[in-house]
Amino acid sequence: MPIVLMVLVLWNAATFLMMYIDKRKARRHCRRIPEATLFTAAALGGSLGVWAGMYAFRHKTLHRSFTWGIPAILLVQLLLVYALWRVLGPLF
Repeated sequence: MPIVLMVLVLWNAATFLMMYIDKRKARRHCRRIPEATLFTAAALGGSLGVWAGMYAFRHKTLHRSFTWGIPAILLVQLLLVYALWRVLGPLF
């Protein structure tokens, strides 16, 4: 398995966990993870983990910025991966 793929899998697992932690903190009325941090983590390659965490934990699903923004980030990332694969071939 290429190192890039392993890093992305681990990063998405981390962002999924971030959504769980933020949901748990919300229930306990504790200090939360800022939305900007969640969006930054998604933009840095963890959008699939954030998106999965949104629906697995029913967290941030009423926020339009998340229900539209996270899938948009994911789409851009998928298009970027596709473009890189087309240019660099199976080596990427």
